[in-house]
Amino acid sequence: MPETLKFLILDGHSVIYAWEDLRKLHLKADKRYLAREELLKRMRTLQDMRGERVVVVFDGIGSVISDSREKDDVQVFYADAGHTADALIEQLAAKYAGTYAIRVCTADRMIWDGVRASGAHWISPDMLRFEVEQAEGEVAKKIGKRR
Repeated sequence: MPETLKFLILDGHSVIYAWEDLRKLHLKADKRYLAREELLKRMRTLQDMRGERVVVVFDGIGSVISDSREKDDVQVFYADAGHTADALIEQLAAKYAGTYAIRVCTADRMIWDGVRASGAHWISPDMLRFEVEQAEGEVAKKIGKRR
């Protein structure tokens, strides 16, 4: 029996605001993009170490929902101007939770119920930080062994 694909969908801005180092970067207008880049870097590490595909969703301003991803990289969605990242996250969870193992990371309590009702699981930004730190530690150990 093939293994079920696992996905972690996260509310990008919710995590940025929950993690102090990223929040400080984001609050500086000229450094805002650095907070997003650092979050994506950390999510790549988590994805590489855990084998769980990561999807990061941000609020957007365009006229259509857009997504980007290099092969085997973290997938990034920007909601269109008429929708929020929250709505897009709920739609993704509702559409795919019956087919894949889905976890959703957000600090927004209003999303929790919708996500759980769809069959997806919720994790907090603090729990995600713990998982990322574990993955980063594993990478450091692997690098240390190779030297």
